[in-house]
Amino acid sequence: MTDQYTLYGMAASLYTGKVCAYMRRNHVEFREEKAGGEHFNTVVTKEVGRWIIPVIETPDGEYVQDGTDILDYFETRGFSKQSIYPEDPKLEVIAHLFELYGGEGMLRAAMHYRWNFDETNLNFLQTTFEDVLPNDLSAEEREPVFLHASGRMRKAAIAFGATPETYETIETSYSKFLSLYETHLERRPFLFGGYPTIGDYGLFSPLYAHLGRDPKPLQLMQMTAPRVYRWTERMNAPEIVHDETALKSGPGLFSFDAIPETLKSLMAFIAEDYVPEISAHVKFTNEWLSEQDAPTLKPGALGRGIGMATFEWRGHTIQTAVMPYRLYLLQRVTDAFEALNASDKAEVESLFEETNLAPLLRLKTTRRVIRENHLEGWA
Repeated sequence: MTDQYTLYGMAASLYTGKVCAYMRRNHVEFREEKAGGEHFNTVVTKEVGRWIIPVIETPDGEYVQDGTDILDYFETRGFSKQSIYPEDPKLEVIAHLFELYGGEGMLRAAMHYRWNFDETNLNFLQTTFEDVLPNDLSAEEREPVFLHASGRMRKAAIAFGATPETYETIETSYSKFLSLYETHLERRPFLFGGYPTIGDYGLFSPLYAHLGRDPKPLQLMQMTAPRVYRWTERMNAPEIVHDETALKSGPGLFSFDAIPETLKSLMAFIAEDYVPEISAHVKFTNEWLSEQDAPTLKPGALGRGIGMATFEWRGHTIQTAVMPYRLYLLQRVTDAFEALNASDKAEVESLFEETNLAPLLRLKTTRRVIRENHLEGWA
């Protein structure tokens, strides 16, 4: 037996990226194995119940699937040099907000910039997608397999609301986010100060694997938001980087009472960009749940989505896929809020009112999303 972990994923995977970053920063000994390999496609997928990444295999032969669950696995076992959850429970609510928005709310931009700029991205994507193609394919065999896999992803981009009608609005919205985050990072190396939290890892998912690595959005980030690009490098570094920004902000996190206006601006952006969508998804889910006959829906019966929800987004009427997993991340926000004492609740609610996010604190499905045996289901 060895102390080494195995990470199954791919370099271009949005959720694999944050796991790699965490393991590097916290010096977890691991090796990466492509998700297209024979072992993954036979043993691992059978263990976790579907083809999905990332997955880690522990030294004891245990499997853990899902980026957030993997980070929690390491956190609860004491691997974190600094906890990814802020000590102040009020700040933790905000960290979960950014975890939700990064992992789910930025998918529209991430998928648009990956799949709608073939003249710039396609050659790079064909190469990087070899991570998930079966072994020993010839060049002639790889192309149709890539086209099939990428075709599924192009359909997913549409399911996340990236259509020709929304392309320009997606780009305008994402540029605004980059500008706000660039300004926020002028005085600190990470989202909340001197080291990364679960909020950073949530944002890192799209801002690295898709938007900070694919050629088209990489150039955009480097040219218009160089501090954000530097943050992606810092997140990926195995060493603690004490640059001038880090020295100015200090080694710790800022307190809830000292939340900068730049963070409030980012929160207000999330309210504008994502609250209509997640609200529509909760409404759709509750209506869907009311029509289900079974008292308990077992994990695995759902697939990744349960339908399409319609809502207004920045002047467009769009539909996006309703996936229980994003409601699972929403629960982490509302659970953290509900766990606060009355005084702390009032302070958090005041901040969320100020940034137009208050409705999100009470968004709940009538039945909780659970993850059991690596799959989403309903309690």
